Parts: sequence; structure tokens; C-alpha cells
Amino acid sequence: MTPIRVLLVDDQALVRSGFAVMLSVEDDIEVVGQAGNGAEAVEFAATHDVDVVLMDVQMPQLDGIEATEQIVDAGRGKVVILTTFERDDYLFDALRAGASGFLLKNADPDELVGAVHAVSEGHALLAPEMTVRLIGKLTEQTRQQEQAPARGVELLERLTEREREVLQQMARGHSNGEIARGLFLSETTVKTHVSNLLGKIQTRDRVQAVVFAYESGLVRPGA
Repeated sequence: MTPIRVLLVDDQALVRSGFAVMLSVEDDIEVVGQAGNGAEAVEFAATHDVDVVLMDVQMPQLDGIEATEQIVDAGRGKVVILTTFERDDYLFDALRAGASGFLLKNADPDELVGAVHAVSEGHALLAPEMTVRLIGKLTEQTRQQEQAPARGVELLERLTEREREVLQQMARGHSNGEIARGLFLSETTVKTHVSNLLGKIQTRDRVQAVVFAYESGLVRPGA
């Protein structure tokens, strides 16, 4: 099995070393490089094969948000943001930049390893604390925009009725298996619907699809 190639990005060498130690015990994960700022990360990703980037936010020269956007746009790897700060602006900026995951640095080693595996397999994840904050923020935005035209209505119209149903279930936090049982579909069929709808609404992953579902008005908080 080809190991998952990981790039560690943090301006503190001790933090990078700690993450490297946590990941080094995994047979299917290989730390292929380390960078002390966003500029170094972008350069490394451009010249090496990288599957997952564990990215700090606050760094000199180029911060983690800008570096994430450049790496993702170039198709040079998937990014998990790691930070000690539970700040909403970091969360939303990271998602807009294309990050596939968001974890706090105090996460358990198992959570870190799980994040690397999940993101490398094409999934998206948020730390439980950040999921609560995301839903809260979406609720606030929805209330503020109730009288304004919903975003993404034109993209929403591209979806079939079944794809809308699947997206609604995704927005309520249901897994593919739960969606399959709830809609009386096979899990393979659900995966196909998820893949199709992500392309139609122009989102990279499930997290961004959930944001879209709320912003477009397809799902209302508390519904």
C-alpha cells in the first residue's frame, strides 16, 4: 500500500516535531516534508508529491489561509487546518480557501491520524467544537438574509429532486449509510448522487455542500 504523503506546516519547530512523532508510528503515513511558513509550504507542494497538508494559520511571510488557497487551486494536495484558536473567521476563511478539514491543535493523536486518513480518502471533517460554531454561524446568517435573495438559487435548480433530498440529509449531518436507509437507496447509489450534486453546485466536499444547503435556503436551521 502506498503511504499517505504528509507535509507539516507550522512556524514552531517543536510543534512540527510533535506532529511528526505522532504520525511516524503509522505504517500507512509518511511525513515527506516540513515547512516553517506558508510560502515554503506552497513551494514544497509545487515540487513534491503531497497528499495531505497539515497547515497552521498564523505564520510569517504567507499565512495558512493564503497558502491553502494556492495549494488547493493548484491541485497539489488536500489541506487540514490546525490551530490553537477557536475563531470563526479562521473557520470560514479556511473553508472558502478550500480546506478539507479543520482541527484544533489540542486534538488527540487518534483524531489527527483519523483526519489524515479521512481527508486523503476524499472526505471532509470539522472538529466537533467547530461544527457547533459553524451551524450557529449559519443560523445567524440565515436570519439576517431571510428577506434577501438566497445565494446559489441558480445552482440549486440544477439538482434533481433526489439530489436535493440527499443534500438535505447531508446538511442534517447524516452519513451515506444513514441517507441510504432513510431514502431506501443503496449506499452506492447515494455515493453517486453525492458526487453528482457536488459537481452541479460547484463545491469541493461535503462541508462546503452543507454550507451551500443553508445559504441557498434548501435547509433552514432547526428544520
